[in-house]
Amino acid sequence: MDLDPHLAALRPLGAFFVLRTPGEAARPLPTLAETYRETSSRTEGDPLDFRVRKVANALRAPELRIAASVAQQGLAARLWSVTLGCAALYGRIPDLDPGLLHWDPDGSAPDDLWLTEVRPLPADPATVADVVLHRHLQPLTDAVHARYRVAAGLLWGNAGSALAGAARQLDQWARTGGRTDTAARARALTEELFGHPLLAGTGILSGTAFRRRSCCLYYRVPGGGVCGDCCFTRAPRSSPRAPSG
Repeated sequence: MDLDPHLAALRPLGAFFVLRTPGEAARPLPTLAETYRETSSRTEGDPLDFRVRKVANALRAPELRIAASVAQQGLAARLWSVTLGCAALYGRIPDLDPGLLHWDPDGSAPDDLWLTEVRPLPADPATVADVVLHRHLQPLTDAVHARYRVAAGLLWGNAGSALAGAARQLDQWARTGGRTDTAARARALTEELFGHPLLAGTGILSGTAFRRRSCCLYYRVPGGGVCGDCCFTRAPRSSPRAPSG
């Protein structure tokens, strides 16, 4: 099935999967290319730093690196959800070129994304990896690591966790609706993606269950705990830092 101009098939899957398309943006938004551009410092008007500080305030995070980890994982979840959803439902994915994809750093969760042009690409694992891993998550990881000193292994663990979470939600939706073919496509693509060198060491995928080898640091926010796929079974008490993966 060809991609439709508004990617309407994604809407029943929920907010993490929906992508705004041409004509739907309420106001000018920075592109993700602009967001990734500066990798060595935080500057006034920088959309990534704005987002990290917004998350830090919302969570009352004691360190910016915690908020940076949470913000990075949230954006990774949106990118994986849109791409995996399109691959499973359409058999094609949109070109999410960072110069075409706009992001609202002041939006609520899940992150608000707007694509200015829907250009179809194949949904094979190599193309999906190029679109999401190489063109988005690699520069995002580099930027967050450089600016906030979050360990790269932890950030790739976030990327793996986000992919597994998107795949699990899509699988549940598809099976509930009797769409076993959609569930099978999503699972097969996810397994292929976890074989990529950037994700292969991030954790263990078993069906739709995932156990990561790192921690996103969420347990360090007031009232926070460990996530369902965390390497910890309970929040650490004695160590001030989580493993970096």
